[in-house]
Amino acid sequence: MKKEFKYFSIFNHEEEQEYLREQHKQGWKFHHVSGLGTYHFIKCEPEDVIYQLDYNKESSNNKDEYIKMFSDCGWEYIQDFAEFSYFRKPVAEMNEEEGIFCDESSRLAMLERVYKGRMIPVLVIFITCVLPQFMINVQNGNYVLAAIFGIILGGYAALFGYCAVHYYKKKNKY
Repeated sequence: MKKEFKYFSIFNHEEEQEYLREQHKQGWKFHHVSGLGTYHFIKCEPEDVIYQLDYNKESSNNKDEYIKMFSDCGWEYIQDFAEFSYFRKPVAEMNEEEGIFCDESSRLAMLERVYKGRMIPVLVIFITCVLPQFMINVQNGNYVLAAIFGIILGGYAALFGYCAVHYYKKKNKY
């Protein structure tokens, strides 16, 4: 077994898929991901295997049906992590450029599920918790706490900006 730490943002799923494929080509079969990006691999024969990720918060409601749908098309289910489902399929078993998303509109729909499923909760926390605390502390003259909440606000703004840029780049790509 080997472990590697690798960070992929919620909009880097294509890069993550390619990373897993390259590892498999080098003889390291993806086993699972845990924690904050710790990828676990098992030694195997090198093979060209396509990895695909799907973001589907509701998949747990009908998990058996969801996995069977992909299994019927030859995709092996690996795991769920952070609401992403991981699948793989050897290239030798594929028909041309096969993927779990058959067209651009389904890729865009997955991207929108990611954006809504991840960014809306962050936005709610921002609006209901962080922003009011910043404003209250500025008004009350608690400048140390205001500075702390200001730094947190800056982090949230950077996060929103980063995610918005990646979302619109991907949206324009599809």
